[in-house]
Amino acid sequence: MSNKAVINTEKAPAAIGPYSQAIKAGNTVYLSGQIPLNPETMEIVSDDFEAQARQVFTNLQAVCEEAAGSLGDIVKLNLYLVDLDNFAIVNKVMEEFFSMPFPARAAVGVKALPKGSQVEAEAVMVIGD
Repeated sequence: MSNKAVINTEKAPAAIGPYSQAIKAGNTVYLSGQIPLNPETMEIVSDDFEAQARQVFTNLQAVCEEAAGSLGDIVKLNLYLVDLDNFAIVNKVMEEFFSMPFPARAAVGVKALPKGSQVEAEAVMVIGD
């Protein structure tokens, strides 16, 4: 019998493809990439990069909470940026949402992201013992 569970919340954007917002396997939660969609309108929140970054972390936070965790339980975070010149901005915004010890992280420059987003983040979270 599988101990895999689907995590889904209306407080984060609905999946825009054949994937789950997150999958919990044991005490590990694999969070799908979040782009800066407003969960109510399913539209990008703003053209402003900083506002997009804030929405991405807000969406990730909602999925973490639905899985009985928090951003502080994230052990690995992958960021995808259309423009690596926004690296300092995403670091500043990340510090609003995360505290020490920070998760392991990668920041990758990409050509494009879904719906014209400038930033996307995916994560792995470990909850419980």
